Amino acid sequence: MTIDSVGLPDFARKAINLASAGLGARPVFATDEFFAPLERLLQDCPAVFHPGVYDEHGKWMDGWETRRRRGPGHDHAIVALAATGRIAGFDVDTTHFTGNYPSACAIDACLAPDGPDEATAWTELLGMSPLGPSAHHYFAALADGTWSHIRLRIYPDGGVARLRVYGTPALDRDRIGDDVVDLASSLLGGRIVVFSNGHYGHQRLLAPGRGINMGDGWETRRRREPGNDWIIVRLAARTSIERIIVDTAHFKGNYPDACSVQAADRGETDCTVDAALTASSLYWRDVLPRQKLSADSIHEYGPDLIEEVGCATHVRLNIYPDGGVSRLRVFGRIARAGTP
Repeated sequence: MTIDSVGLPDFARKAINLASAGLGARPVFATDEFFAPLERLLQDCPAVFHPGVYDEHGKWMDGWETRRRRGPGHDHAIVALAATGRIAGFDVDTTHFTGNYPSACAIDACLAPDGPDEATAWTELLGMSPLGPSAHHYFAALADGTWSHIRLRIYPDGGVARLRVYGTPALDRDRIGDDVVDLASSLLGGRIVVFSNGHYGHQRLLAPGRGINMGDGWETRRRREPGNDWIIVRLAARTSIERIIVDTAHFKGNYPDACSVQAADRGETDCTVDAALTASSLYWRDVLPRQKLSADSIHEYGPDLIEEVGCATHVRLNIYPDGGVSRLRVFGRIARAGTP
């Protein structure tokens, strides 16, 4: 467990945010956006507050906020998830909304690849639940299934700063077939399990696209003791690794001097606790021997450098001694059932 995850429910530590704008989640519909647009609800950064800042509609707020309802009913919003997947739980965050937060919320989900319409069947994943001022509210999903959209209902009106939908993307093995794909990708189900340090952030290391700035990746604090930093990624599926990319985009005076990659086959259903996984990773097989890195560059390592280690479900990226990496890509083919 890492310091920044202490106190979080299990689903918030071990799943990704499928409602992340940075991963591709997008607003679809809102009954009202008078004070603040729905798109702010999906931002990855924590909500901020600017005292004394107003726009033509009133106080500027960092989230989604509807006008004061003067009739019956309630407001709701529909969001397309970044990837179709299974949902474990939610964080309905009312940070900075103190006198204008909803009294309660509920959440539904549907599977509608072409988008929901009036005929769409919605399944309730969270019944009506109370909300409080300026706080994170964690709720477990009440129904299992594969979903593409969620509908947030607020009662009767008000503002929500951020919505996190924690889950796991559904890996379409039939569509991928024998193609070589990035199985570390968050959109396929790759996820960060544990790391030595993430002082300046780590959540975007597996995100799509190149980093947009130095804050869009994984960066450690400056190491003042012997050793090196590392991060462990569980791949979306068991694979044979064919190519690795380590991208230091925007890291110029703080990129690592070098990197290496280790791998292990922990099995598709491995649920080892973080401490045991960390200890065992010290002895994982070397996939990529130590390589020098350079500033603000894409470093691609192909078959001439990748060592044959069989199938892998986890990789450990080591950086020497510390610094920042924008993106990690691990390309391979999904191992067929029965592959040793």
